[in-house]
Amino acid sequence: MRQQINLQQISSHMTINEAFEQFIRVKKNQNVSGETIIYYEGVKKGFTNFFSGENSCIDITKRTIEDYTHFLKCKKPAISSVTVNTNLRGLRAILYFFMAQGYLEEFKISLIRQEKAVKRTYTEYELDALLKKPNLKKCDFAEYRNWVISNYLLATGNRLSTVCNVKIRDINFKHHEILLTKLKNRRQYIIPLSSTLEKILIDYLQYRKGEQDDYLFCTRYGDKLEKAAIVSAIKRYNRKRGVEKTSIHLYRHTFAKNWILNGGDIARLKSILGHSSNDIVHEYLEMFGGDLQRNFDLYNPLDNIAATRADGRKSIAMKK
Repeated sequence: MRQQINLQQISSHMTINEAFEQFIRVKKNQNVSGETIIYYEGVKKGFTNFFSGENSCIDITKRTIEDYTHFLKCKKPAISSVTVNTNLRGLRAILYFFMAQGYLEEFKISLIRQEKAVKRTYTEYELDALLKKPNLKKCDFAEYRNWVISNYLLATGNRLSTVCNVKIRDINFKHHEILLTKLKNRRQYIIPLSSTLEKILIDYLQYRKGEQDDYLFCTRYGDKLEKAAIVSAIKRYNRKRGVEKTSIHLYRHTFAKNWILNGGDIARLKSILGHSSNDIVHEYLEMFGGDLQRNFDLYNPLDNIAATRADGRKSIAMKK
């Protein structure tokens, strides 16, 4: 049971703005990612637009948070319950820090009930169009690279921020592994390199060249391909192939869906996707189901599609 804080012991001079500066210093010392810092700053800005940052922390009560939640739910244009909870989750982390420091009386901050949106994925038809290898004699480097990126995304389920920071040295062909160093939670970890993606990357690197310290995905001039550039490149690539969906994150959903439907276990899915809790992967499991098996190449969406294509070609050849 947590120790109750006497209100008389709480500093009445610490403003929300001052306490938040302390919170950010602590988070930076904990080496949280820059994106997470930006997220907290956005959450704080939204809250202090509603409740002035010059107010003392002690002025924040459970009723304040209830009123702020109502304010968020009534915003125009309307925002989803997911977005409301995203704000409340960040604000809760901030205010619980204030409570731990003794700037604020302790109380529980609850999230609202959230409608679960169906996670969209790429269909088999769309994947067939996106994964069809371009003619290297006719296409330029950008189209070939975008095809490789599409295969990489489907084979790994990596986030965009991770993909654009993978370096050539992070691909370990000897041990069939990929070292991921730029992650949401800043923890480095290793995921398996699927056999189909391995062949694609070997061919790509022979074409792409580059040094071990260079980024895996680059511009035509060899420079790092930034997040915005990858988003634009994949958008153009997908539409050129007749696919209106252009979200890179949909590859992550598609990876999870196909992993489960192909028999992949939930524990390995959590590890490969880099989730710190089971909440998200259990959502996938509830939506897609699946029996548990073991072989990685059997679960992996890219290998599974490649195997299906190969079997189809063999059937056609036998009929001829």
